[in-house]
Amino acid sequence: MKKQPKALRAIALLEASKGALAIIVGLSLHELGGREIQSLFEELVQHLHLNPASEYPSVIHHAIAKINDKNITIIALGSLLYASVRFVEAFGLWRGYAWTEWFALASGAIYLPFEFYGVITQGKLLDWLALVINLIVIGYMALLIQRRRKEKSAVHLS
Repeated sequence: MKKQPKALRAIALLEASKGALAIIVGLSLHELGGREIQSLFEELVQHLHLNPASEYPSVIHHAIAKINDKNITIIALGSLLYASVRFVEAFGLWRGYAWTEWFALASGAIYLPFEFYGVITQGKLLDWLALVINLIVIGYMALLIQRRRKEKSAVHLS
């Protein structure tokens, strides 16, 4: 097996990190439960001296208030499913499987409309960062797919 390019390995690590984060968040939410999450969030806001009425804390507080045991179980299961997909993608990219290059391209492209919307409406650094990283990943995947096709057609011609 030939060694994969460092950029492909870096993308594989990024995808594995997303999967690990999803598992941590999903299982943490499931373990804590709705009431504990709400009180922990309120303590965190106080500890960090944040204004609870400002944009992010109020949005998060509003979302947390809607959490119940049924929602938490669904979120935890969804997190595990999402993590499984990210781990499969990371493994395939690490090993250099062609189908995962296509999968990475498609899964990155799905987020583009939302990222463009975020940049246009919010324009915050995190929105820009997510968009730029995603465009780099998509562009690199497209480049790898194109190279693989050229190599395949060159082999057939010779």
